[in-house]
Amino acid sequence: MRSLDEISFRARQEIANIALLVRPSKLPHNISAASPLPLLPAPGEIAPALRNTSLQQEIDRRARSVLAGRIPVFGCEIDARAVRWRRDYLSGIETGLPYFRHIPYLDASRAGDHKIIWELNRHQHLALLAQAYALNPDPEFPREIVRQLDDWIDSNPFQRGINWASALEIAFRSLSWCWIFHLAGSVLDGGFRNKFLNALYRHGLHLEQNLSVYFSPNTHLLGEAVALHALGSFFPQFPRSQRWVRNGARIVTEQLDRQVHADGSHFEQSTFYHVYALDMFLFHFILAGNYAEAHGPLQRMAAYLAAIIAPDGALPLIGDDDGGRFFYPYADPRRFGLATLATCGVLFNRPEWIYSQEALAEQAAWWIGPRAFEQQPGFSQQPGPALFPDAGMLSIREHGSHLIFDSGPFGPWSAGHSHSDTLGLVLSCGSERTLIDPGTYSYSDPAWRDRFRGSAAHNTIRVDGLNQAVSIPPFAWKDLPAVSILKVEDTAGFYRIDGACAYSSFRHRRILIFARPDLIWIFDEINGPGGRHNIDQFWHPGEPVTALSDHTVTIGASAALTLDSGLTLETSEGGEYGWISNRLLHKNPVSLLRASVSINLPRVCLSVIDLRPPFIAATAEAGKTGDGWILNYRGNREVQFRLRDLA
Repeated sequence: MRSLDEISFRARQEIANIALLVRPSKLPHNISAASPLPLLPAPGEIAPALRNTSLQQEIDRRARSVLAGRIPVFGCEIDARAVRWRRDYLSGIETGLPYFRHIPYLDASRAGDHKIIWELNRHQHLALLAQAYALNPDPEFPREIVRQLDDWIDSNPFQRGINWASALEIAFRSLSWCWIFHLAGSVLDGGFRNKFLNALYRHGLHLEQNLSVYFSPNTHLLGEAVALHALGSFFPQFPRSQRWVRNGARIVTEQLDRQVHADGSHFEQSTFYHVYALDMFLFHFILAGNYAEAHGPLQRMAAYLAAIIAPDGALPLIGDDDGGRFFYPYADPRRFGLATLATCGVLFNRPEWIYSQEALAEQAAWWIGPRAFEQQPGFSQQPGPALFPDAGMLSIREHGSHLIFDSGPFGPWSAGHSHSDTLGLVLSCGSERTLIDPGTYSYSDPAWRDRFRGSAAHNTIRVDGLNQAVSIPPFAWKDLPAVSILKVEDTAGFYRIDGACAYSSFRHRRILIFARPDLIWIFDEINGPGGRHNIDQFWHPGEPVTALSDHTVTIGASAALTLDSGLTLETSEGGEYGWISNRLLHKNPVSLLRASVSINLPRVCLSVIDLRPPFIAATAEAGKTGDGWILNYRGNREVQFRLRDLA
């Protein structure tokens, strides 16, 4: 049910859109000579700092590939010297030029995969050419920019076709065009310059009238507001620029309060979207003058990001990953977080957030300038636990191992970017990915969409084949679970966290005990109605698996997993759930461990992860006593642990 406010807002939106369609505005003639304000480092400042670096070589190589007609999209290359801007190059489906509201962009059978189309039309590959020109003034780079932009403007009339159907995509394209004008605008010829600025002005008009206030008040609305503020800031000569600056800044400030929890986590419960949102907030923070009100929230977001990054710098992809990036989407996606964190390190004088000079070069150098390199990398990750109660996320570092325990709820509203992964684990041991989150793979393929975001794709429990909520693809869940943290205990010898997830008629309680420095106890209790129920415990190793016995396997060289002997263990690879996706539309088979039992509830299962080699076949047992439970582990050593307060 829509509120009267929303109905009124949408009605005004449509009236404004029809007015723009009927009589599209044009800029006054004298604005064609305008230059953007120097809000970002000048190309002449950036080039000397990055000359002869690996990033310059990478940018030049990728840019020359674009010149040859090979455009990078989601880790692939589209071979398109003459670009068909409304074509999904994987399926070959192409849409026409009706009014943008009439495009069925969510129906892949009629419009193709809109993610592929929109990624191409973000024009980040043209911003890449502008970066290449700033580092090496080859006239071929701006010549190709003009050729493609001229064709795009002619092929995508204002408010017609799929490339006007998403305000967020218009925001991304507007920002790419701002970068183009900033880095290479001085060499755009006068005739095209006027055409380009008029098209950019219309992007701003469309954005202003189509902000996702009710449609997607998350990173969509945030990105749109950031772009609207940027357009007004860069081009104060535009007739509505001051209005854009005020409205954009107001919305970004509101979203900083609404989208960022007190613990620094982003409200969508996705590590990828946390980086996405932090980049957006940071860029606005720089353009708006480093305003004091944002210092606290942005530093808390950076601290959260620092806590979840693996020892080798990789970002665990918990929750959705849409494959894009706010700036320069062509690096290794698993290391996107390092560039964001390094930018925070410079802005807030926190060298422990700066992983390397390469991390600074990727983003901070372009946003902040050569002074980014004045801050020396001092990357460090503090040992011990860090609990983020709003996200329900626990990070523990001990002697090179890094454990993440996700005891948080699904995200807000219909939880569109959440996965059914509550009470799941992610574990890294040095550079080894011991237990992984599989990522996302696809937004548009219903079967794979559900597989990658379901419980079976995560290191958690599934009862009777049910996810923790009911999936409504592609971006909704209903009947969300009740999730709670029941107990947290930090002692000299161990760290304990106790979480519960109740859904359908079942309740899964998981107690995780990290016995310092190298033994992890996982105690699962499943309750529910009478009768027999099928319990599946899933484990997703990211390294090769070797069986030592029917219930003990090694994962890589750094861990051994021993499962409850009352469960039947199956090992497989690929199939329905044995996959990892490090980038959207890419997937690779990995091992899958599935421990199952059909039994009356309640049922208690004990699993142990041993991080101290050498590993041998082991047993893990849980025994009930008068005042609790006794946990026994017998492997390369014998350890007993008592839980006195388990209800």
